[in-house]
Amino acid sequence: MAEVDVQNPLLGDSTCGSLLHQLQKIWDEVGESDEERDKMLLQLEQECLDVYKRKVDQAAKSRAHLLQALADAKLEFSTLLASLGEKTFVGIPEKTSGTIKEQLAAIAPALEQLWKQKEERIKDFSDVQTQIQKICGEIAGSSNQQAGSPKVDESDLSLKKLSEFHDQLKELQKEKSDRLHKVLELVSTVHDLCAVVGIDFYSTVTEVHPSLDDATGVGSKSISNDTLARLAKTVIALKEDKKQRLKKLQELATQLIDLWNLMDTSEEERSLFDHVTCNISASVDEVTVPGALALDLIEQAEVEVERLDKLKFSRMKEIAFKRQGELEEIFAHAHIEINSQAAREKILALIDSGSVEPSELLADMDNQIIKAKEEAISRKDILDKVEKWMSACEEESWLDDYNRDDNRYNASRGAHLNLKRAEKARVLVNKIPGLVETLVGKTRAWEEEHGLTFAYDGVPLLAMLDEYALLRHDREEEKRRMRDQKKFHEQLNTEQEAIFGSRPSPARPLSSTKKVVGPRVNGNGNGTPNRRLSLNQNGGAGAGGRSGKRDSARPIAPLNYVAISKEDAASHVSGTEPAPVTP
Repeated sequence: MAEVDVQNPLLGDSTCGSLLHQLQKIWDEVGESDEERDKMLLQLEQECLDVYKRKVDQAAKSRAHLLQALADAKLEFSTLLASLGEKTFVGIPEKTSGTIKEQLAAIAPALEQLWKQKEERIKDFSDVQTQIQKICGEIAGSSNQQAGSPKVDESDLSLKKLSEFHDQLKELQKEKSDRLHKVLELVSTVHDLCAVVGIDFYSTVTEVHPSLDDATGVGSKSISNDTLARLAKTVIALKEDKKQRLKKLQELATQLIDLWNLMDTSEEERSLFDHVTCNISASVDEVTVPGALALDLIEQAEVEVERLDKLKFSRMKEIAFKRQGELEEIFAHAHIEINSQAAREKILALIDSGSVEPSELLADMDNQIIKAKEEAISRKDILDKVEKWMSACEEESWLDDYNRDDNRYNASRGAHLNLKRAEKARVLVNKIPGLVETLVGKTRAWEEEHGLTFAYDGVPLLAMLDEYALLRHDREEEKRRMRDQKKFHEQLNTEQEAIFGSRPSPARPLSSTKKVVGPRVNGNGNGTPNRRLSLNQNGGAGAGGRSGKRDSARPIAPLNYVAISKEDAASHVSGTEPAPVTP
């Protein structure tokens, strides 16, 4: 029953007083002494003190931990603010009073928000640095890029630092865009050059870098320094190859044209190589047609040049005689007399003997043609005046015949045209002395400059002019004699009419008889053989030997124009001074 009484109170609410009262009752029942009771109470009190001490120590430790946690939280808050570059934070508690737990509870949301912001900022830094690292790797051309994301410096996660990374990224992106544009431009240039010279584009460009193939996307193409340098080197090499091929093709085109002109090749045959000759004067940049400078085209032109060159040797005689004909034509127009037969025989002998290379012979003949043209140019001014002089002499001869015609004033058909021609002829004839004087001065100046005698169809021009001056003097004397004779006959007729009276005379007056005067082929007015003709016979024997080139040597004295009809005479005169006649 005692145990039940002792245990029952323990089943309810127990306090220190109730427990001490129960202990006293137990002691009373047991009969513990006061000494034992005091000892046990002292022990009990010591045990209670020990429990309190432990609890206090635990509470002190917990407070210390809370204070440290609060200090760590504040330090972490400051560190986060510093790393994020934030001077102030909206979520920070304004007051720091209250219990430790209250302070911890107040700062915890701000810390959580800052941690979340830090994680987002780290992600932003990682993204931008990853892009920077990728572009730097593309520019550097490194095939093995760093594994994983770049390491982010968490000590500085400020927006300013992030902005710096973004600026760096923008610069790199712009550089990447510029490099990509440059790469595409160089690839396009390589494509065009390969098309012109007939080289495979894909093998050429993939040899520089495999990513430059058209099948590869634009964003995947290599933009490294090495790729750009190799592309630029490839472009330079292709341009130099294009330049050399164009130079070679133009040389071949020039040879083709020279050979065609030499052998009078037909236009149909020439048109087969229009694709070669069309670029004969083009610059390197102007040649853009695909395949225009392909090797097979150049080889085709080389084969054709070689074929024509061999054909040229077989036709050398024909070509050389053609050049000789051109030379003779120049001399004929310049009224220079040469021995054509002897020159042709010499050419034939040189070709048959084989003592001279055909190319050297043609080159020598080309030089002769050049010199002949230069000499013809130096003689042109004098020859033009000779033609004017001859035309004036022809008009003078016609005027003499016209003046002898007693019916010239009759109202016949074409009489007014002959009258106009006579007026113009008189003006032209009056210019002959000045023209002859100028011609003599120019001829002497030419002879002094060249140290040669100026010959016209083999006859010295000064001798011809002197001969004309003598003939003109003789003709003037003849005219004066005819005027005197006419005056004498008129006086005699007057005297006879005075003695015998006037009567019609059936006979024509002596003055009406035509006489050929002046420098004509048939002789002068006195019946003496023409001096120009005698000069032709003695000094111009070769002038009539150029058969097929022109007619026999033109006499310096003009032909008789009496037989010209009045209509022809009217059409002959078109101005005050007739145009020079080209020999």
